Amino acid sequence: MTEHRYTLTLSCPDRVGIVAAVSGFVAQHGGWIVEASYHTDQETQLFFMRQEIRADSLPFDAAELRARFSKLANEFQMNWQVSDTKVKKRVVLLVSQQDHCLNDLLHRWRNGELQVDIPCVISNHEDLRGFVEWHGIPFHYVEMPNKNEQDKTPAFAEIARLFDTVRGDVMVLARFMQIVPPDLCTRYAGRIINIHHSFLPSFAGAKPYHQAYHRGVKLIGATCHYVSDELDAGPIIEQDTMRIDHGDTVEDMVRYGKDIEKAVLARGLRYHVEDRVLVCGNKTIVFR
Repeated sequence: MTEHRYTLTLSCPDRVGIVAAVSGFVAQHGGWIVEASYHTDQETQLFFMRQEIRADSLPFDAAELRARFSKLANEFQMNWQVSDTKVKKRVVLLVSQQDHCLNDLLHRWRNGELQVDIPCVISNHEDLRGFVEWHGIPFHYVEMPNKNEQDKTPAFAEIARLFDTVRGDVMVLARFMQIVPPDLCTRYAGRIINIHHSFLPSFAGAKPYHQAYHRGVKLIGATCHYVSDELDAGPIIEQDTMRIDHGDTVEDMVRYGKDIEKAVLARGLRYHVEDRVLVCGNKTIVFR
């Protein structure tokens, strides 16, 4: 997208007049809506909306738009935000030793397909330092003890410090093979994205391809989801699968799966940075 736009996303208790009120507010100020999506969750009776507005159609900036919209938002008890497409999201990538997801995201970033800033990459291994620094991106090694989770507290505190120092917007676990502690899950709720190499909720945890092989499944997949304090159980953003058969080995599944993982993570991250994902309990509404 090259056109400068403001993206308004919101959720609130469903009632008559929400769309009319929001659209009327935009029209009152001469705003030009170029994309609009709506959804009501029948179980919770919450209403979800996403609108893109041409920035040059409004007589004020994003800050003034937020200030003026707040009165309407309070009237409808909205949980809302306005983002500016000129302000790129700051994405911090976390990796361990496998590089396929990292390589794919950096390629998309370099060719302009993924419109984000990547202020740094953090890893618990040194293996990918040269590759990351070749892209001109700072690489931070954080030692991660291979013991119990309590021993990893200082390491995760350092990861949080680095993330805050570079003013990260979203943390992406691009095959970062460590369990994020509950306090960080709470602290950055809705801001940590993981790629899990199975079609969740099947085969959560370690070695999902091995689990799938021994179960004799005919489909394998990958899941991009927000991280929560329950392992591999956070709100799902994007998934995909591919068919396999009895002749495929675990090694074949791992090889096939890498292609699925890359594509699913890239799509999920794109949806997030374009403000297309709204969380509803442990589900998501994704306005593609």
